[in-house]
Amino acid sequence: MSGTYPVGMGDRGTPVVPADLRERAEMREGSAVIFVQTEGGLLVLTRDQLKERVRQDLASLDLVSHLLAERRAESASGSPHLSRPVNDPLQ
Repeated sequence: MSGTYPVGMGDRGTPVVPADLRERAEMREGSAVIFVQTEGGLLVLTRDQLKERVRQDLASLDLVSHLLAERRAESASGSPHLSRPVNDPLQ
């Protein structure tokens, strides 16, 4: 699904989404949409679309390796906050 759709503003800033677009996006009265401001413009996403977008963005990241590399660099530099004891909630 792609295209350009004119959307008017109703009372109190309520966007008026064309019926065919609402139907294709499975939007009903009361459906939540999220406005995301980007450098390229404004995106309007459903919650499910936003969740999928975040999942895709995070899937390409190796967060564990990044964190380990960061910690190793801090350890090698003698960072003082690493010498503090870690509070273990299980002890």
